[in-house]
Amino acid sequence: MPLIDTHCHLDFDTFDENRDAIVQAARDAGVTRLINPGVDLDRSRAAIALADRYPGVYAAVGIHPTSTAEFSDAMLDEVRALADHPKVVAIGEIGLDYHWDDSPPDMQRTALEAQLTLAAALSLPVIIHNREASEDVIDVLAAWIPSLPPELQDRPGVLHSFSAPEHIADRALELGFYLGFTGPITFKNADELRHIAAKAPGDRILVETDSPFLTPHPYRGRRPNQPAYVRFVAERLAALRQVSDEAFAAQSTANAERLFALPPDA
Repeated sequence: MPLIDTHCHLDFDTFDENRDAIVQAARDAGVTRLINPGVDLDRSRAAIALADRYPGVYAAVGIHPTSTAEFSDAMLDEVRALADHPKVVAIGEIGLDYHWDDSPPDMQRTALEAQLTLAAALSLPVIIHNREASEDVIDVLAAWIPSLPPELQDRPGVLHSFSAPEHIADRALELGFYLGFTGPITFKNADELRHIAAKAPGDRILVETDSPFLTPHPYRGRRPNQPAYVRFVAERLAALRQVSDEAFAAQSTANAERLFALPPDA
């Protein structure tokens, strides 16, 4: 059951002591490719370094909303330069986050809009972070969609670790976005999220870990998340959608390959 973890933070310090083992555990679990988004310039550089180090690991580059307090044209220029690397497959992780107060909302929005414009110019999809900002996120994305080049119009990006209300999922899907699902799909109190995942079009679903965060059942609260655990997310989604694990894995893998223009698995 080959899978792609479309969102993990392999560069985070959590994995410093056992990163090789974590990558091998993912491969042993059938997770053949990983996408590591940056959250600031240093982490974007680290993501690229890991993509260079490990076959099957790809990077995204961008400035996370909580890292945008000092966003500038110079930072955007650096993101542009980093995006030229051949294993960079998206601009991200970008978006809006109103839960934390690390950056004012107006600065977050400025940074998001600038990075969306860059993504369109580079014909790269985006990885969108949304926390307690659903209406503003979807409005910004809706305004951006008309600017897309033809090669991005049916694959603008993904709403990562989707956790918004159903009407936001509907709008995102109408705009052409994919929905990424993480560990919470396995949590007991996630009935609304499971309803959204069960009804979403099969060709718009991605599986993610967001590791080391959001560890799925049965390891929730017991250990940090890791890419190998994406199979628990995939198995829960397959059951929700009443398809075999193998069929769901094939579909989600094809979705990831299409969105991120990944080469076929070696």
